[in-house]
Amino acid sequence: MKAKDLMIPLQEFLKPEDTLRDAVNLLRTATRAEEKVGVKGLPVLDESGKLVGMLSMRDILKSVHPTYMDLMNLGEFTWDGMLEETAKKVAGKKVYTLMTKDVTTVKEDAPLMDAVDHLIKRNVKRLPVLDKSGKVIGMLYERDLFFAIVKAMLDENTGGGQ
Repeated sequence: MKAKDLMIPLQEFLKPEDTLRDAVNLLRTATRAEEKVGVKGLPVLDESGKLVGMLSMRDILKSVHPTYMDLMNLGEFTWDGMLEETAKKVAGKKVYTLMTKDVTTVKEDAPLMDAVDHLIKRNVKRLPVLDKSGKVIGMLYERDLFFAIVKAMLDENTGGGQ
């Protein structure tokens, strides 16, 4: 099986100039396959459709965490409502200021084991799938790879599950 066989075709993406407010709304309502279930991360494409980054829920969480508090126990300095207050302050920031720019990708004809290798070694949970011209055509998610493994293990026709 190849990456293109398991990928979810690209339906939604972000642009570098989108605000975090726009981004969180799209992450919350994005379509995955046929359902509007939301996603945990989306590719960021420039005006020509070139992949320039990824924005994930983790990037959003980092945006509200004060970096100057990295060396301290933040719990001693927080107050009720701090998260909400900080979230409102960063809502207008642009996606390009927080996105991950070094994005791990996989080619559409790559074997699934190649995708697993990328997920493990780069500690990522999703991979943009590129066609032969380098255009993003879909997303391959850790969850879908996991269920491909589950299916292989439990498929009685191939000797699994015994």
